[in-house]
Amino acid sequence: QERLVESGGGLVQAGGSLRLSCTASRRTFSTYAMGWFRQAPGKEREFVAAISWSGSSTYYADSVKGRFTISRDNAKSTVYLQMNSLKPEDTASYYCARIMPAHWGTKAPNDYDSWGQGTQVTVSS
Repeated sequence: QERLVESGGGLVQAGGSLRLSCTASRRTFSTYAMGWFRQAPGKEREFVAAISWSGSSTYYADSVKGRFTISRDNAKSTVYLQMNSLKPEDTASYYCARIMPAHWGTKAPNDYDSWGQGTQVTVSS
């Protein structure tokens, strides 16, 4: 499995922006698709966005479409989540994970592995 480390979370006012980063430890990072999830207290883990190994394809949860952008830099073994127009309901711990082979297009947490430790995002109203 891959070791993933998220960063970039913090406290921001509604309407503000944050950029999350997820850095992988292995050089094989560029060979697999990646995703972002979030989990608020008392709620289930929720899919946010995913990106193909090359970065040419992406898909998003309806709740973040038009506000969040996922991207990656394979030379830096890093995937990003640019979050704009943040809302209080975006408050959660955000996690990156690797999509298991042959599971492109999935939004189910069970189809992802190598989860990072998470980074907290808090949006104040």
